[in-house]
Amino acid sequence: MRRFSLAAVSLIFAVTFAVSASAQTGAAQTGTGKVGLVNSIMFGEDKAGAGITKYKNAIGALEAEFKPTFDELKTMQTRYASLAAEIQKLQAVPQADPKAIQTKADEYQQLEISMKRKQEDAKVRYERRSGEVIGPVYNDIIKAMNDYAKAKGFAVILDGPKLEEAGILMGFDDKFDITKDFITFYNARPAGAATATPR
Repeated sequence: MRRFSLAAVSLIFAVTFAVSASAQTGAAQTGTGKVGLVNSIMFGEDKAGAGITKYKNAIGALEAEFKPTFDELKTMQTRYASLAAEIQKLQAVPQADPKAIQTKADEYQQLEISMKRKQEDAKVRYERRSGEVIGPVYNDIIKAMNDYAKAKGFAVILDGPKLEEAGILMGFDDKFDITKDFITFYNARPAGAATATPR
């Protein structure tokens, strides 16, 4: 379940982290700003002492909220597969009752329709709640990323996995990976105003 939810929530991090400094006078600054790479996937790393605590807590809350729905869908899928096997078994009997087969087939079709509707509804609700639960945390992470960039002298911070996914990042020196340092920086911050929207 954790893997499924992280995959869903990771869509929120599709935007590349980019931070640029501006001059006090409003004119563009010149200089040699550092470039850093961050691995946003590590924000949700499910290990003790790893990842961004607030982010992982938000994921956990979302999983707990949708667990009954996921469990119900799993039960429906199990029943769906069972009905398919029962129908095949009945059809293999030479003198099987056509009415019995039709009854099972009708149940199978109705379950398929119900399951698809519930899956679609769950997807819509999950995406909406992801934005409500994860959104404030994401915004807080972006704010912290800007603060981190200014404090550490980075002109730009990019999301490595998204660059790799786009075929832009072919390789890099690990010394430019600031993920762990940023996570430590973020987790050390006082509790922010980022809170999940109530249901």
